[in-house]
Amino acid sequence: MKTSPVFRFIAGILLIFLISLAVFNMMMAPPLYELGLMALFLGITAFVSALAGYIAYRFGWLSLSPTLRWSLLGGYALSSLLTFFNIWFSAQLMFASQHDLLLAIVLLVFASGMAMALGYFLSSAITDRVHVLKDAAEKLAEGDLKTRVPVYGRDEIAMLAHTFNQMAEQLEAVDSKQRELEQLRADLIAWVGHDLQTPLASIRAILEAIEDDVVEDPQTIKRYLNTAQRDVRALSALIDDLFQMAQLNAGGIPLDRAKSSLADLISDTLESFSELAARQQVKLEGSVAADVDPVRMDTQRIGRVLNNLIGNALRHTPSQGEVKVHARRTGAGVEVSVSDTGEGIRREDLPHIFESFYRGEKSRSRNTGGAGLGLAISRGIVQAHGGELNVESAPPPQRGSRFTFNLP
Repeated sequence: MKTSPVFRFIAGILLIFLISLAVFNMMMAPPLYELGLMALFLGITAFVSALAGYIAYRFGWLSLSPTLRWSLLGGYALSSLLTFFNIWFSAQLMFASQHDLLLAIVLLVFASGMAMALGYFLSSAITDRVHVLKDAAEKLAEGDLKTRVPVYGRDEIAMLAHTFNQMAEQLEAVDSKQRELEQLRADLIAWVGHDLQTPLASIRAILEAIEDDVVEDPQTIKRYLNTAQRDVRALSALIDDLFQMAQLNAGGIPLDRAKSSLADLISDTLESFSELAARQQVKLEGSVAADVDPVRMDTQRIGRVLNNLIGNALRHTPSQGEVKVHARRTGAGVEVSVSDTGEGIRREDLPHIFESFYRGEKSRSRNTGGAGLGLAISRGIVQAHGGELNVESAPPPQRGSRFTFNLP
């Protein structure tokens, strides 16, 4: 528990008073009367010193100076004046001769002046370091986040300099992250604009062609309508992704949990991708341990996670490759993994793979993916369930990625 400066000041004066009396008694062995008289003299001077120091502290006289150096010098001056008063008062009461008293005054004036000069000189070691911190803080306030200060010694100013450097590093990291997010958001606007404009332009062209009787052949019209339906589904998926991200950024996705069959959900998801896998000549298979079910989850949301992971795996797996889904029970719950023999994820992309709006050159490009939201949404859904989604990947030219999520 920290004590107040006033309490420490009073305790220090009492300790000095007692030590001085003890030294006087040991060295001089005075009679009891003289010991009492010395205690009275020291008590009066100690009281005056304590009162002067408290007044200076209580009313903040030293803090009125324009610089720290003058504050320190004021403290030295006050200490010198109190020392002068203590010795002069004691000498007066002890009936020292006039010659000895004047000589003591001269020596005290000289000693006080020397103490103040030395104090002023030594205070530079403190004030110079404070000025360095002040200049660095001004540079930091002006936006120079690379500003750092040297750390000398192990005192409070050294600790302050160390803390200042830590603060500057954190501010620089936050600024860098903020700039990165701003760039990603700017890219998102461009990407979403492109992804919205392309299918809308296609749908508009198809509808205008049909309306203006540019095409009359029923087979051609049907092909045009199928293309328009595909574009509408792409637009719907993109808008749904943006809505899901808005929910995540607003504080989380609402869940409708119930005990369900994870095995059935994985089987249905694999079945929905079977035609695409066959068309791409990719082997798609899954296995679920017998003790997995039932699992308490939001079936629709976890289905969305499986769709994202399996869809990504198929997009990045070449012909004759494999995509496997496996589920098993662990001590903490259920673990589901989706692995592929695809192109892998570049090492520089791996730390950012779950970030919103992030698209690497290969792992999440416009040609093979959406707006860079699928994996971010999947992680958000899994985390809303209390689990975590992770990835392991061998960087190109090696092959294969493995996404794993757990449900407690």
